[in-house]
Amino acid sequence: MVKVNLSNIEVSELIADMWQHLNEEQRECLSNHFILQNYKKNEIIHCEGETPTHLMCLLSGKVKVYKDGVGGRSQIIRMIKPVEYFGYRAYFSGQDYVTAAAAFEPSTICLIPMTTIVTLLKQNNELALFFIKLLSNDLGMADERTVSLTQKHIRGRLAESLLFLKESYGLEEDGSTLSIYLSREDLANLSNMTTSNAIRTLSQFATEHLIAIDGRKIKLIDEEKLKKISKIG
Repeated sequence: MVKVNLSNIEVSELIADMWQHLNEEQRECLSNHFILQNYKKNEIIHCEGETPTHLMCLLSGKVKVYKDGVGGRSQIIRMIKPVEYFGYRAYFSGQDYVTAAAAFEPSTICLIPMTTIVTLLKQNNELALFFIKLLSNDLGMADERTVSLTQKHIRGRLAESLLFLKESYGLEEDGSTLSIYLSREDLANLSNMTTSNAIRTLSQFATEHLIAIDGRKIKLIDEEKLKKISKIG
């Protein structure tokens, strides 16, 4: 990882949703304590079992939060997009990280010491409510994802993952190609299936003209049909 130089003004614009809840003294405190780091593609940001020390906010790039399961198989738990916060739940719960995080592509992350965040939380009820809302949203998404990954069939899980990637990262200028290029293994890990099943199901979707595949690029052709497949599971 490489340190990055940005002005406080630029950073405040990027983390405006948290910045807006702070008074001038608290903004100065935050400005004096954050650091910025660049991470290379596939570089580990934090490992499972490490002790959390910083709140992390992704400023640019894409990050996956994942956990190694039985037999060393990974499960992607969350996909982080700019500007989203992560890495703080374990600190609040007094635990070490139960997941790991890595950069999907070159990424810039703002790191704020959790000790600074706790100091600000004790002073600022609005900021406390901001983090309660973040945690509540994450819990709701985790509940929905648990049901999807355990009850939907392979086609439903993969269709949901493709739609999730579109919602999270958008499309390229052609209006149909996903703006993120995942390996088949990562797509499988996101969808809770084997890599061979992911490859087979993607091929089926392509044969049915629901998508078009060009290497790691995936173009959504029939989004409505994908939504139907995702819904019926």
